[in-house]
Amino acid sequence: MTANWARQSLARLALGQPAALVTIVATEGSAPRDAGTKMVVWAEGQAGTIGGGNLEHQVADQARKMLAAHQPFAVQDYPLGPLLAQCCGGRVRLLIERVEAASLDWLTDAARRLDADQPFELRTRFSPGMLRKTVRAVTASQPEATGVTLDGAPATARGDRPGQGHELVERTDAPRPPVLLFGAGHVGQAVARALEPLPFRLSWFDTRPETADIPGVAVGSPAELAAAAMGAGSDAFILILTHDHNLDYALTSAALAGGAFGYLGLIGSDTKKARFLGRLRRDGFADIVLQRLTCPIGLPILKNKAPEVIAVSVAADLLMRAEDARRERTKDLELASL
Repeated sequence: MTANWARQSLARLALGQPAALVTIVATEGSAPRDAGTKMVVWAEGQAGTIGGGNLEHQVADQARKMLAAHQPFAVQDYPLGPLLAQCCGGRVRLLIERVEAASLDWLTDAARRLDADQPFELRTRFSPGMLRKTVRAVTASQPEATGVTLDGAPATARGDRPGQGHELVERTDAPRPPVLLFGAGHVGQAVARALEPLPFRLSWFDTRPETADIPGVAVGSPAELAAAAMGAGSDAFILILTHDHNLDYALTSAALAGGAFGYLGLIGSDTKKARFLGRLRRDGFADIVLQRLTCPIGLPILKNKAPEVIAVSVAADLLMRAEDARRERTKDLELASL
């Protein structure tokens, strides 16, 4: 789940529009999205996706019919091949539930935790004619759950559907790693657009007053930007691509001096990298520290310098790095529990 589905649900309720929350409970075989994926549907629109195609079209239509009929919830199975003629050929089990004024408390709690990247469990208890929802905090030391569980076992796409007395438990995705993006030029804007729907938490900076009109950009002095780079957390991805080589250098130097980052990327050519490395060595940085600097940024196989191509290349690289970090984190937690 990448978007704040709870916040999207609350936005509809604030407009007096009941909405339907669609959750993939389980999948079997080839399916377009994983268990836990959500989308929000209302009478005239939707937010998020469960994979598109005929599946999404049929589910959105069913959700709107449920809203019109004031139906509280339904558990629905969709065999993708025979029923929907989708080439995936797998099977999905969905929970479609109406959210309304009575849902405000748990939605608000979930939205706040999603905004803050706090891991939590969403528990759904099936009662006669209704669902009872609770949000429960989990500690960071608990291993990350995969998928969705039903009464303590992995939920399945076949067999008995959840019903009265059953409890469905979803654990939210691992917290989104922060990305500190320095520079709001053409490439910076393209990178920000590429990262927006992805599982990252973006903080975007520039020094130029005119960039304050760009939604999401925080304008500060060079010293303030350097302090942000120096104080990045150990899981942070730092991207430096400002309009000024001297500012690029100051931010690179500050980040290396702080040392608390997961990735440090500097836009530029091999020539720019060589010049920066020489200057950094003269400023006292050891080679073992300089090895942490990535320049050029993005996937080496993509050579096109169009801003949108650079953005896709950078986003793909960060996704792979984030997945590697997640695997290492999970492995460490498993070892610690032995």
